[in-house]
Amino acid sequence: MHKCSGALKFRYVWTLEKSRSQGSILRDLRLFSWIQSCWSHDNKFTHYTETPFHTAPYVIAQESGQKIRYHSTLSRKIYDAQPNEVCKANRNITNLIRNGRLGDARGLFDKLTHRNTVTWNSMISGYVQNREIVKARHLFDEMPQRDVFSWNLVISGYLACKGNGYLEEGRKLFDEMPERDYVSWNTMISGYAKAGKMGEAVEIFECMDDKNVVSWNAVISGFLRNRDVKTAVEYFKKMPERDSASLGVLVSGLIQNGELDEAEHVLYEFGEGSDGKEDLVHAYNTLIAGYGQKGRVDDARRLFDKVPCCSGQRISRNKRFERNVVSWNSMIMAYIKAGDVVSARELFDQMTERDTFSWNTMVCGYVHASNMDEASDLFSKMPNPDVLSWNSIISGYAQTGNLELAHDYFERMPHKNRVSWNSMISGCERNADYEGAIKLFSEMQQAGEKPDRHTLSSLLSVCAETVALFLGMQIHQLVTKTVIPDIPLNNSLITMYARCGAIHEARTIFERMKFQKDVISWNAMVGGYASHGFAFEALELFELMKRLKVRPTRITFISVLNACAHAGLVEQGRLYFKSMDSEFGIIPEVEHFASLVDIVGRHGQLEEAMKVINTMPVEPDKAVWGAVLGACRVHNNVELARIAAEALMCLEPESSGPYVLLYNMYADVGRWDDANEIRMLMETNNIRKEAAYSTVGSTSS
Repeated sequence: MHKCSGALKFRYVWTLEKSRSQGSILRDLRLFSWIQSCWSHDNKFTHYTETPFHTAPYVIAQESGQKIRYHSTLSRKIYDAQPNEVCKANRNITNLIRNGRLGDARGLFDKLTHRNTVTWNSMISGYVQNREIVKARHLFDEMPQRDVFSWNLVISGYLACKGNGYLEEGRKLFDEMPERDYVSWNTMISGYAKAGKMGEAVEIFECMDDKNVVSWNAVISGFLRNRDVKTAVEYFKKMPERDSASLGVLVSGLIQNGELDEAEHVLYEFGEGSDGKEDLVHAYNTLIAGYGQKGRVDDARRLFDKVPCCSGQRISRNKRFERNVVSWNSMIMAYIKAGDVVSARELFDQMTERDTFSWNTMVCGYVHASNMDEASDLFSKMPNPDVLSWNSIISGYAQTGNLELAHDYFERMPHKNRVSWNSMISGCERNADYEGAIKLFSEMQQAGEKPDRHTLSSLLSVCAETVALFLGMQIHQLVTKTVIPDIPLNNSLITMYARCGAIHEARTIFERMKFQKDVISWNAMVGGYASHGFAFEALELFELMKRLKVRPTRITFISVLNACAHAGLVEQGRLYFKSMDSEFGIIPEVEHFASLVDIVGRHGQLEEAMKVINTMPVEPDKAVWGAVLGACRVHNNVELARIAAEALMCLEPESSGPYVLLYNMYADVGRWDDANEIRMLMETNNIRKEAAYSTVGSTSS
């Protein structure tokens, strides 16, 4: 904490030119409040600005006996000195607010017998920061004496809140101000622009007698925010003067609007005349990253090559306009996003200066490419791996199924965070190490790390896969106590209860989601009904889904066709199958053909089942032939059963299922020679009958 005391001799420079976003206004106001509050009684605080903090180039504080100047066009004297006890109280209020103790700050404020304008402004600022605009306004109305800073604080507080009512209240205060500074005007421009009311923003802008460069930047940024690219460029060209951030504002806004080619044109046309070379290279870096995000790697590289590279002792004419580490990182990231890890590594090896982001980008690139050998090798060479570095390696090994190495890195990690635990728990769940996932969650709780939605979702998947209803209910209680369930977490709850057969509980959660459901929610519920024999409920829900214009997916139709098979709805099953392509443009896959074969086969239409198989555009898999074999068993078609069984023997040569089923069918009709032939074939192929087992109750607690 810096203390501005008379005994301290220093020259302190705050560079605020970088902060030009709308969100920086409150931060800059708080900065000024701090400077006010910490200036001691033996200094002369003679001037403060009526220009916005994000418009002025610097603040200079000089040693005792001299004055602080906040360079601006307008300034006025507020006081020459303040009692030491009030200054101390102001600092204490500011510190309490900064540490999140707003109530204690108000308690101290109320106890003060002497307050100055800074005291009131500090307390109002605390309320504004915490979006408690009603309390801020109440204090503002009670102020015995206000300055322009007080007005700007409350106006910015209103504009930070969402809703037209707050915006109108801010405008009323603006109109009532006895005098305005640049902060007042620019805050209103930004507030209207943020609310999408560019007509009002331009009206305020045009009413300004003396527009500064930030006013122009604010209105241009507003047009870009509201996707009026053409007008933004027109205003940029009309600017009487530009600062080093003006070009960056326009280029960034054009990129956000998808106008990358226009952004490059602007960069070439106006970049050469820019005084701020650091901001110019920032604009280039932003466009390189933008091209990378859109997959235009060649354009990104062309732009990257245009940025001069510092070479040894050579002094460039554009000294500050040269590649910095962000330039290299942006280009490497573009290659990584395009999947070109080789080109990314070539650039990485050429870098003379790397930061942690450079290393992490390269490590993550190898992880995404599942090249864990290179990722691990690079990680071992990192000078200072951070938590992201460790988490990337852990996640990579977990995703590739190497839980042993993932766990080894996890144990060696110096400082674990929630993402570290989630990566390991998710890795165990994906690799069917369900016991390991539960054990890790227990250790996570013992370590004092609180679970989030990702943790709980992985645990619910474990419960669903192991049909562990009791554990799933415990996790549900934890969800209720620790987080506000979002759509994916509610979907996990529905899936868990449905898989465990608790259909009523699943439907309850489904109904509570109301209009927050997505197609996964519907699929989970339809699939739950279908898999537990509630065929008509599944189909009724599917029809409701269509009436509500929720577009089904391939997963939806697998459940719907299975429901038709269980209910014996042959004709309806055929219609649903045809509607996949004709109505929804979904090309049937092998799973859908297997369901159709099951539908007609169960009904005894085995010839039609074989016709479906013979006309399939894809090779039938074990599910298709399994459906045929099951239907043949029910309808006692031994000859067709042999065809299906032989197909299954080829697909699953080590499985005893088709042998046993075919043997039993021959035995049932008294064809013992054929049955013995199957038994001898099993012995020849060294096929052993698999022992039966059950998981019911095995993981219920």
